[in-house]
Amino acid sequence: MGIPARRREVGGGVAAADMLSEKAAQMREALVKSQSITDNMVSILGSFDHRLSALETAMRPTQIRTHAIRRAHENIDKTLKAADVILSQFDLSRQAEAKILKGPHEDLESYLQAIDQLRNNIHFFSSNKSFKSSDGVLNHTNSLLTKAISKLEEEFRQLLLSYSKPVEPERLFECLPNSMRPSGSPGDSGGKIASSNSHSDHQNNTTENSIYTTPTLIPPRILPLLHDLAQQMVQAGNKQQLQKIYRDARSSVLDESLRKLGVEKLSKEDVQKMQWDVLEAKIGNWIHFMRIAVKLLFAGERKVCDQIFEGFDPLMDQCFAEVTTGSVAVLLSFGDAIAKSKRSPEKLFVLLDMYEIMRELHSEIEALFRGKACNEIRESAQGLTKRLALTAKETFGDFEEAVEKDATKTSVADGTVHPLTSYVINYVKFLFDYQSTLKQLFQEFETGDDSNSQLAAVTMRIMQALQTNLDGKSKQYRDPSLTHLFLMNNIHYMVRSVRRSEAKDLLGDDWVQRHRRVVQQHANQYKRIAWAKILQCLSVQGLTSSGGGSSINADGGNSSGVSRAIIKDRLKTFNIQFEDLHQRQSQWTVPDTELRESLRLAVAEVMLPAYRSFIKRFGPLVENGKNPQKYIRFTPEDLEHMLGEFFEGKTLNEPKR
Repeated sequence: MGIPARRREVGGGVAAADMLSEKAAQMREALVKSQSITDNMVSILGSFDHRLSALETAMRPTQIRTHAIRRAHENIDKTLKAADVILSQFDLSRQAEAKILKGPHEDLESYLQAIDQLRNNIHFFSSNKSFKSSDGVLNHTNSLLTKAISKLEEEFRQLLLSYSKPVEPERLFECLPNSMRPSGSPGDSGGKIASSNSHSDHQNNTTENSIYTTPTLIPPRILPLLHDLAQQMVQAGNKQQLQKIYRDARSSVLDESLRKLGVEKLSKEDVQKMQWDVLEAKIGNWIHFMRIAVKLLFAGERKVCDQIFEGFDPLMDQCFAEVTTGSVAVLLSFGDAIAKSKRSPEKLFVLLDMYEIMRELHSEIEALFRGKACNEIRESAQGLTKRLALTAKETFGDFEEAVEKDATKTSVADGTVHPLTSYVINYVKFLFDYQSTLKQLFQEFETGDDSNSQLAAVTMRIMQALQTNLDGKSKQYRDPSLTHLFLMNNIHYMVRSVRRSEAKDLLGDDWVQRHRRVVQQHANQYKRIAWAKILQCLSVQGLTSSGGGSSINADGGNSSGVSRAIIKDRLKTFNIQFEDLHQRQSQWTVPDTELRESLRLAVAEVMLPAYRSFIKRFGPLVENGKNPQKYIRFTPEDLEHMLGEFFEGKTLNEPKR
């Protein structure tokens, strides 16, 4: 059983092998066919590649010619376009040249457009140097542009000159507050220009600072044209020429405007030669001129300058500085001459006025004369302010010394208020009109003290200097009672003036009360010295009789120890002395009504009761004798009436004794 099965396995393997062999043969046959086909395709493709190469070789010249033609067309297009651009530039250049040749006067706007076009052309041909005629075109265009700018400069000059006219004083006065307009004819500088810096009303000016109206120096419609012209000149690099044209045209106009107003160029020597009243008037005018110059003329010029040179700040400031430098120098030189001139007390208030106006205008000067170009002008103004402050401060010291050492021989025979006293007191009153200015002035010198206390210290020193001088002058009187009357009058005047002025708040009640006591002391000294001797005649002392003369009581009876002769002698002496006092002291003066009445009353309260008592007690001794009227010449009512005539200053000269 096992053998047949084995045979079957062998037979099956042979069959499978045959099948595999058959299939392998088929695959070999297919591969041979495929290789044959591949070889045929390779052969065909090789033949096709050879044909394509030949075709490409044949077409290459045609391709080259086609590319060249296309490139030529492109170049032609580019050339035509470039030619169009160049031709258009030539066309624009011809149009610009035509406008330039016509000049700027007829149509300034078109002229300026033509200049811009020339600049564009220059830029175009400078960027296209390959154009064989570009150098020639550039030379021609640059030459044309130079001529155009030259005509532009001339147009700027003519336009500026045409509208640059001196400002008449009347126009300037119309721009001022009403209170500052002149009281005399326009342009009259002989002291008629109203100035709010007078001693009486100088403080009122601050309320009207906003009423100033800046004058129109050049019509507004012209300013944009001048600005466009200036802009073109700057772009052309003609900045220096532009500055010169503007300076020459505007500075002379500004100088002439101030000259018409009355501004003079005065040196220190000129100032020294002037009489004080003339100089004082010129100082008042100068203060007014400074306001007009800064608030009106310089402000108007700044406005013009800013609009013409808008966008060119350094040039704007430089032109403004060059135009105004001369005028500012003339104005400040006068102030400088005053500040450096010989000091004197009467100059203090004008110095304060001048210092005050410089302080008032400080912020406006800083704003108008801004920028580096105006540094020198600002420094000059600030320097003058400081010199005026220093001179005023030194004048304070001079005045204090002058008061203390015043050696004038002017005497007041009637013992009234001395001219020096009224002068000094008025001086001090004026100082208090300048309190705010003085505070500013004291702050110029950093002493560390409060400005109020500094002013109080200055005032007290001046008052003390006056008292010292009055003490010396009082010793000129031979009559010591008149010495005290003189001091009483003068110190009372000082006290009364202080009490009625702002000085009271600064000097204080203590100063007032202390000096009132001094007044009373001198009044008491006057009464004691002037009336002590005559009152001795009415005293009962020394009336005891030493001999056998008849005597009676005061009621008519005999009075032992009282001599009729002594009574007669006393009454006779009293009459002589009283008449002498009446004659002299009715020539003396107590100018203050209240003080005069008070002094008369004080004398009457002492003398009249003593006289009444004496006459009542001892009068009968005389009345019962011969010629009683020879001894009893006055009734108490007569004396009272005559006392009412004391201190009236009835005559001018004190009788010599």
